[in-house]
Amino acid sequence: MKRAKFIKIGALMIAAASFASNAKADDLTLCWAAWDPANALVELSKEFEAQSGHNMSFEFVPWPNFADRMLNELNSGGQLCDLLIGDSQWIGGGAENGHYVKLNGFFDAEGISMDDFADATVYAYSTWPKGTPNYYALPAMGDANGWFYRKDWFGREDIRAEFKAATGRELAEPATQKEMMEIAKFFQGKEIDGKTVYGAAIFTERGSEGITMGATSALYPWGFKYENTPGKYDMEGAVNSPEAVEALEFYKEFYECCTPPGYTNSYMGESLDAFKSGQVAMAMNWFAFFPGLYADPDTGGDKIDFFVNPPQNLPGSTLGGQGISVVSYSEKQDAALEYIKWFAQPDVQAKWWELGGYSAHNSVLNSPDFKTSQPFAADFLVAMNDVKDFWQEPAYAELLLAMQKRLHDYIVADQGTAKEALDLLIQDWTEVFEDEGKL
Repeated sequence: MKRAKFIKIGALMIAAASFASNAKADDLTLCWAAWDPANALVELSKEFEAQSGHNMSFEFVPWPNFADRMLNELNSGGQLCDLLIGDSQWIGGGAENGHYVKLNGFFDAEGISMDDFADATVYAYSTWPKGTPNYYALPAMGDANGWFYRKDWFGREDIRAEFKAATGRELAEPATQKEMMEIAKFFQGKEIDGKTVYGAAIFTERGSEGITMGATSALYPWGFKYENTPGKYDMEGAVNSPEAVEALEFYKEFYECCTPPGYTNSYMGESLDAFKSGQVAMAMNWFAFFPGLYADPDTGGDKIDFFVNPPQNLPGSTLGGQGISVVSYSEKQDAALEYIKWFAQPDVQAKWWELGGYSAHNSVLNSPDFKTSQPFAADFLVAMNDVKDFWQEPAYAELLLAMQKRLHDYIVADQGTAKEALDLLIQDWTEVFEDEGKL
């Protein structure tokens, strides 16, 4: 396994004077993943261009290649990106390796308060070390892994009667992970309107982050933890706890019992395709895609509804989403900071939500009509209250590759047991943290 190597540079000490507005127009490049919210941001940013005189360019990279492309850019000290909306897991490396500008002085000078943003997003997207008031990003895109389902199928009287006869309960949004599997098993192989359908589309992709993001949607509700003591890297008995083993066995069974044939390497796109083509009764995916799903002419509107990742022993949703950072290698930092200041405004955040972005600003989330503004808005609030994230360590890339391998080998390739997979994962992670000098 090849460790992502980071360029070490000195800490950035930026005086308040350096944040003064730049009088000349600059061409700024904002880098992000290529997906629906990025298109919304292009539209939103037209207002910034009109107000500031700066011209915005965008570098959007497909999700499977996003991490490799952007981390390589940062590691090489490249100047492609003036602004970067980077994954939450990158914040540790971005801070410790000098890739991101520390924003505390700028926030103080401009009156930008992190108290104005949802606590979970500030913690996950902005701070390093975690939970400290050291900010390297502004929360930009709240997100979590959630679920959507065929509301029209769930509402059919013949299907409802058959489900009740089989299970003794009403067909409805699942209240637990096990209820969700029961529903998926009921739909697996069923014929609806002359077409064979399947239970659910879940994440199994190995190459980037897919199977980790999917399996943690089961692990977290069972009570999985990365450490017994936060910050101590004491993983034995946490990563491989009885609850974690049971959750991993559950996810493997879910994959084997209830997914479409050949669903061995699936992530965001495959999940969306399976649902939109009418193959599955339910699917997991990021809330970021829910506006587009609801607008779909074939399976959206009255045919779709949404639910939060169900609890089991406790609530828990896999965190997605990103913060927006100023890249330290940019020669246009003043103009990039102008964009951050503009983006942080409550009225801009309100329009961001309207266009299909997921604002993390409390003025948007706490507005009286937010829960009814979209059919998935109330679920989004619930999910963001219980999100958990992967390691945000500087060596996160190596940590992630290890989990991808161990989970895929067990769940999809059917190698070994759940306990063995988690034991091996602890060994992998221990080696990484020893190399980092943290154990």
